[in-house]
Amino acid sequence: MSYVKHVLQPGEKILMDGRLSWVLYIPAILCLILGLILIAFEFAFWYQPLVVFGTAAVFGILTLGSAAHAWFKRWITEIAVTDKRIIYKTGFINRHTEEMNMDKVSSVDVDQTFWGRIFDFGTIRILGAGGAGLRDRGDKKEPRPGIERLDMIGSPIKLRNAIDVH
Repeated sequence: MSYVKHVLQPGEKILMDGRLSWVLYIPAILCLILGLILIAFEFAFWYQPLVVFGTAAVFGILTLGSAAHAWFKRWITEIAVTDKRIIYKTGFINRHTEEMNMDKVSSVDVDQTFWGRIFDFGTIRILGAGGAGLRDRGDKKEPRPGIERLDMIGSPIKLRNAIDVH
């Protein structure tokens, strides 16, 4: 059972599930492409079966490791907008959660780079109204104005609209 479904209050409905963007897989994709290019060059200009096998093994392991890391990061991160609050959870063994009631949201900021606009991902920062408590930063405590930056969010405009509509 997902964390979000586990903490829903009676009568609370999920309006939107947010996700991290598929762009997290780009390092794995680039690793695969580079490995295939190197193998093609090795076959064409310098065919040594042991070298080709070594290149395939190294880039195969790098690609699988990078893809597994991206998948795991997407799997352990949950973002949900309900009719009552916004819920953000990350972590597997060590869990970090943040929640904000909808009536405490003062603004939702979305930052998208050129590539973020093309591939539909961005950074969201949800700012809260009033005192949202204190955030522990080691030896000092600082005011906590809202949910910290949520990076690499897929469809950030849709997520912002789901928050703003309510």
